[in-house]
Amino acid sequence: MRRLIVFPIAGILALILAAWPSAAAAQSGTFVIAQNGQAVGSASFQFTATKDGYDSTSLVKVAMQGLDYALSKNEQLNAANQLQHAMLSATVNGEAVSVVAAPDAAQFLLNISANGKSSTTRLDAHAGAIFLADFDAGALETLLALAVTQNNRDLWAILPKNTGSIEPVQLATYPDQEGTLDGKAIAVHHLVATIAGASTELFSGPENQLLQAELPQEGFALVRKGFVLSPTAKPILPIGIDEANPPAPAN
Repeated sequence: MRRLIVFPIAGILALILAAWPSAAAAQSGTFVIAQNGQAVGSASFQFTATKDGYDSTSLVKVAMQGLDYALSKNEQLNAANQLQHAMLSATVNGEAVSVVAAPDAAQFLLNISANGKSSTTRLDAHAGAIFLADFDAGALETLLALAVTQNNRDLWAILPKNTGSIEPVQLATYPDQEGTLDGKAIAVHHLVATIAGASTELFSGPENQLLQAELPQEGFALVRKGFVLSPTAKPILPIGIDEANPPAPAN
């Protein structure tokens, strides 16, 4: 696992981080993308340890009426989960998009090519920044890791939309909830990330791994395969349940 631990106090955190080895084993996750409880796509990520940090890969596929979306993202992170370089390739309803993000002196350089046009944007550099594309479970997993090392502060999201921007991330913690993973009970931490005025509800496990995300796009969620939140975060049908036979309300 990466350096993913459950939000201890700062002094204990420093001791724990110092005790971890410089390289970690590979970590991966596979998710269903759902809209109003119906599966419309999939997302996955994999982190592989290197001598300098981690190589990260994210894949996304959505196929539904009005949206045909595929994404592939590769990143290099340092040992503190800080972004060093990112390359993104995507197609959105048949239109190709490519993005390259890399540090340049005291800034972050974003090169975007979309709809036959190219742009270059210089953004302020922040150590606690993630590169966040739509439905990107890997970026949200990195956000959880950075939240630990950054003590939930000075977190940022690079958004590769239009000409690109960087936005502060405000994290709020809520009471723990319960759920099951592969049929076994699991403690669930609940956070809400507010980015550019939009909120994403994050649910993570004891090792700080992403389990579910209720996305800003209305009705959309990322749900790790095998995970069931109890009760559900929003009044939507669990994946695979027929609308004509909704489950009984939770007590």
